[in-house]
Amino acid sequence: MSNLDWTIIAAYMLMVVGLGVAAGFLRRKGGRGGEGGHYFLAGNTLAWPIIGLAMFAANISTVHLVSLAEAAYKYGLVFGNFEWMAGFTLILLSLFFAPLYLRSRVATLPDFLEHRFNRGCRDVLSVVSLFSAIVIHMGVALYTAAWVLRGILGLAPGAMIWGVDALMLFIIALGTLTGIYTMLGGLLAVVWTESVQTVLLLVGATVITVTGYLKIGGWAELAHALASHPHPLTGVANSNVTWGTANFLHMARNSKDPSGLAWYSILLGYPVLGIWYWCCDQTIVQRVLAAKDEQNARLGPLFCAFLKIFPVFLFVLPGVICVALVQQKAFGNDAPQTAADTYTFLITHLLPAGLKGLVAAAMLAAAMQTCSAALNSTATLVAYDLFKRHQPGISDHALVRIGKITTVAGTILAIICSPLFGHYTTIFEGINKLISYVAPPITAVFLLGVFWKRASGKSAFITLIAGIALGFLTFYLDWNNIYRGDFMLIAFLLLMACIFIMVGTTFAFPEPFKAEARLLVWETWREPLRNETGSRNLGDYRVLAVLILAAFIVLYLIFR
Repeated sequence: MSNLDWTIIAAYMLMVVGLGVAAGFLRRKGGRGGEGGHYFLAGNTLAWPIIGLAMFAANISTVHLVSLAEAAYKYGLVFGNFEWMAGFTLILLSLFFAPLYLRSRVATLPDFLEHRFNRGCRDVLSVVSLFSAIVIHMGVALYTAAWVLRGILGLAPGAMIWGVDALMLFIIALGTLTGIYTMLGGLLAVVWTESVQTVLLLVGATVITVTGYLKIGGWAELAHALASHPHPLTGVANSNVTWGTANFLHMARNSKDPSGLAWYSILLGYPVLGIWYWCCDQTIVQRVLAAKDEQNARLGPLFCAFLKIFPVFLFVLPGVICVALVQQKAFGNDAPQTAADTYTFLITHLLPAGLKGLVAAAMLAAAMQTCSAALNSTATLVAYDLFKRHQPGISDHALVRIGKITTVAGTILAIICSPLFGHYTTIFEGINKLISYVAPPITAVFLLGVFWKRASGKSAFITLIAGIALGFLTFYLDWNNIYRGDFMLIAFLLLMACIFIMVGTTFAFPEPFKAEARLLVWETWREPLRNETGSRNLGDYRVLAVLILAAFIVLYLIFR
């Protein structure tokens, strides 16, 4: 890294923090939603381009740049399924969930569950959502960003700076900077900075992909190198890699594939994870809740679904290209020491001065945007679900103050929890395993809640508690190496168990349908497909949903 690279990184950090702080000063008081509405929901003013970009940005973090390249270096394109399958669940959000959220006019998804079921369900989801925001979203983002900085500086694992572990020092620095502008600016600061950071992130990722693709000599040379050479990690101490790379450009794998992601596991398991993450998780869906109307709430997720086409080529493919370049001896005898160093290796070996700083800044952008989104959703949950619920008369100013205090506390907790992900074989495996234990009961309750009028509040509460207990048991068995199965199939089986529990307890403890829940349940599956906004052609969300669905099907046929 040259002085120019470090200058670019420093300038970027100052720009983002300054933009977030400026949003805090420019945030309007009064108007729709008052001060609290502007701090937590940007005054319900977001249009679909901002919603789509902000959802994409909240999802894309350093995890994607680092761990998808890491997984691709070991297993090929197969982990790209997590990106393309997201497109299908975003279509579900647009068609079936977003309109109900806008109808309820809630600030949080736990609040939605209280309107649909009861207060107990709201409390449970609030706790789970806080855990998700702090550990799954923030913790993993800070850990991977710190790992990248350590690699760029050439520091060995366990290296110390000023008497402090370098990894923890970087985690603290990044968490603190993100916490500052999120605390001051609220959701407006989050979506402003996310929009800028997403552009920088995509530019940086594109530079890496294009440079590597040109260096390898095109698709034919890439496929030939993968088919005719052994895996670069074969024979490397402690790598445990014994497989080849001939199938690295294919997405569909059989049950014997070393990645553990057979095609049927993805088909059955991903919807469980995806519906929770994209349709029921506060950190992601908060942008939809801030939409200015139903049309924008529907189009925003579809725009995000379109953007999800590109991560396979920008974040996964570079890892495969790195494999082929190492096989061709493009870097002499140099190669990543571990799969986790893949993206850092590409930055330091492919890019000239200046571009290294740009891509490194993009990686910091990815981490900071995920953290800021999670911090704002955490503040919203605490302010509305813990304080406003018990003190309905609390002022907006007091809510904002509570949100700022929560942002500080959430930053500290995320810093403490972030080293958790060092336990897993890959970071991406760790985050998806945690989601597979958390998601099933929430997915079951939301699905049955919006499509089945008979589902009762008592059954939903029992399902959430029982599902969380089953998930914790599964996590305990996996963490202690007592039993490690196919986590995607485990997620599907847990969902089936939760649906069985909810249906059974609904018949065992029937309840009359609440009047206030009538607008929160679809009478038939066709009802949300009526175009009540009057939009035509590409403004019609149904037309866009079909086009995006067709695009993903074609991509899967090409890369099957």
